[in-house]
Amino acid sequence: MFCLTLAAAEAQGGVALKQIAEGFVSPTALISVPDASGRMLVADQIGRVHVLTKDGTLLEKPFLDLTDRVKINPGAFDERGLLGLALHPRFRENRKFYIVYSAPLRKDGPAGWDHTMQLSELKVSAGDGNCADPASERVLLQIDEPYFNHNAGCIVFGPDGYLYMAVGDGGNANDEGQGHSLQGNGQDLTNLMGKILRIDVDKGAPYAIPADNPFVAGHARPEIYAYGLRNPWRITFDRGGSHELFAADIGQTLYEEVNLIVKGGNYGWRIREGFHCFDPKNPRRSPEDCPKVGTNGKPLLDPIFAYKNVNGFRNDPEALGSSITGGYIYRGQAIPQLEGRYVFGDWSRNFVVKDGVMLVATRPTPGASKAWTIEPLDLVTHPKGRLKSFIVALGEDAYGELYVMTNDSNSLRAKTGKVYKLVPQ
Repeated sequence: MFCLTLAAAEAQGGVALKQIAEGFVSPTALISVPDASGRMLVADQIGRVHVLTKDGTLLEKPFLDLTDRVKINPGAFDERGLLGLALHPRFRENRKFYIVYSAPLRKDGPAGWDHTMQLSELKVSAGDGNCADPASERVLLQIDEPYFNHNAGCIVFGPDGYLYMAVGDGGNANDEGQGHSLQGNGQDLTNLMGKILRIDVDKGAPYAIPADNPFVAGHARPEIYAYGLRNPWRITFDRGGSHELFAADIGQTLYEEVNLIVKGGNYGWRIREGFHCFDPKNPRRSPEDCPKVGTNGKPLLDPIFAYKNVNGFRNDPEALGSSITGGYIYRGQAIPQLEGRYVFGDWSRNFVVKDGVMLVATRPTPGASKAWTIEPLDLVTHPKGRLKSFIVALGEDAYGELYVMTNDSNSLRAKTGKVYKLVPQ
């Protein structure tokens, strides 16, 4: 169900974007430092993490610089790089934080594959809270990737204290090609691609498997928490309500979707795309019928909502974009009309022309229609949510207020990356 306008002038007032920082290449993550300083850390895809102070100053010296360890193609479109950043739940005591980045293919990686995605733990320098210690890096997990794309890489700590990690299906298209299983990596429980993982970073060497993970026994990787995903570009826990886990999954050509992730859930890729059947041999046409269960007999789970992709539905008013950028359930205080709604974006309606759009989805009321509604987030500063930038990621601060990270190029070139804050107006 779609409604194509969201009036900015609701009873509580309008919503705007306020620029608070610039000078990035492609900002991929923003998180608050849990102390009284009001500082935030902003990850840049090229391999740096920067400190943004409470007054909006971007410190000249990076918090972390791993540009010598990150594999990217500067000046070109690239989905590799520094993709995930999370602070340990007890960061104030142990100074530990975690990153996900694309490293060169490890020595024992499969011949001809592209790179190794690496999850690492690091510590903040003992004498400088604005500087990490690169030498403290401890590699927790390595996942060899056959192609440069569909890496995902977002990491978050859940209410249970465990680390959740989103992993794409290995790249290429249609979940096929080098390094892809016959049934597709999304449906293959013997590898980690196309999955949401859950691990315990406080135990084990280098980590432990939570005892209640769904595949701790049997012929499956025990790290897997949920599966059947293509390229989950941002996962987030709702800081309020029942703390649900949301995953925005970038589609192939026809549909973009958002899923509520549950333990052991199979979200259908590559059997389905959105609510529709998928045929890897004919990806631009949805088959009328397909399996309703996976190979293990468990049902495929529907997304909570999906929308049409402009690449598959030209000139269709319900085609809202081409590549979903996941967001957050708004739990801040400044914009009450957004309370409880999922605020997100779409990277761009055009691969070449910067045409990102901010969107918002509203949960159905109890007893009403089961469908979420999706609308452009009409901003005072950007009518109909059209930003005239590529929307890379969203972030959330300690107070539940939301931030939007953009750049002006589809390639890793120049410092056109900016950070905006959603504010009332």
